[in-house]
Amino acid sequence: MNLVEKILARASGQESVKAGDVVVANVDRLVMHDLSAYLTGKVYDERIGKDLPYPDRVVTVFDHHFSPPTEQQADVLNRNRAWTKKRGTQLFDCGSGNIHNVLMQNGLALPGQIVVGSDSHTPVHGAVGAFAVALGNDSHAGTVMPFGKAWFRVPELIQIELTGELQPGTTPRDVALWLVGQLGEGSVIYKALEFTGPFITSLGIWDRWLFPVLCVDLGAKCGYVEPDDVTREFIEALPGGRLDLLLNGDGDPVEDVRRFDVGVVPPTVAAPPTVGNVHPVDELVGTPLQWAELGGHGGGRLEDFLLAARVLRGRRIHPDVKLNLVPGSREVFRQALELGLVADLHEAGGTWFPPSTGSNQTANMGAMSEGRR
Repeated sequence: MNLVEKILARASGQESVKAGDVVVANVDRLVMHDLSAYLTGKVYDERIGKDLPYPDRVVTVFDHHFSPPTEQQADVLNRNRAWTKKRGTQLFDCGSGNIHNVLMQNGLALPGQIVVGSDSHTPVHGAVGAFAVALGNDSHAGTVMPFGKAWFRVPELIQIELTGELQPGTTPRDVALWLVGQLGEGSVIYKALEFTGPFITSLGIWDRWLFPVLCVDLGAKCGYVEPDDVTREFIEALPGGRLDLLLNGDGDPVEDVRRFDVGVVPPTVAAPPTVGNVHPVDELVGTPLQWAELGGHGGGRLEDFLLAARVLRGRRIHPDVKLNLVPGSREVFRQALELGLVADLHEAGGTWFPPSTGSNQTANMGAMSEGRR
């Protein structure tokens, strides 16, 4: 069995499962942001109403309306606060960070676990070897909350094998964006993607993170990297970090293997309207921009601020550009402070925002007018 099959077999109490089987599995973690928590909690109260049997498995993170622009949106947060207190679930309030960074930084998504969430980028937790998938709000209210379970069809596996060395100026993010263009948006519907090969195993957790986060654009059910010593060291370094389970696949032959050499990948840009509209940066040099942001589910890592500071230290951003800086978590912001990155990027003209998901909800950070990029 591969890693996903092993996780689903263990969680459903079976010796083995295979692609196409339907299983009912125990869920280790349900994570919601402020908008999905409001909808899910409302449905649960109206249709189910009983106490949660596993409140410790439910986590809510306020990251979308981290600075509510209207009284109505502020009321949503207050309703969520009351619901989490009533039901005994865990809450990370405004300013904690974006939903997935918070889960990872607090050791709440671990290898071998089943992690479900409303957010479409939930598969990102495959970076540590979890089976992580996005489910609808009603599934959370109807099965995960009252029973601690969800049903899944076991997905077929595709291996994405990455070899070679990066060109100067190319980063793992460029490779991830380039892969979306190579594979094609929506090309692997309901498949499990295993990112493997010497390039992947050479990366730290936060660079591995950039690959399963793209499952939503590719249409995949989940994506993952096999847990290894890098995974173990990351988990054990977390506050209270523990590693109860470290599953690995059996190494059985995989029918569908896609091989790519990262040495051919140039610095790459994804342009509107979708992530799959990728171009070498050389094709877009000279395009005027007025708004830049480091943030969101993939862009608020310490690695992003290190790269930005390397470029901007001792310089100023263009006078026509607004640069917003959004740490993925309080831990990222703390590290950026200690390394002097906050001061460097502030002096370069950047504006720091609270740890969150950034302009995912534009009203938090100002909207863009027509004609601005």
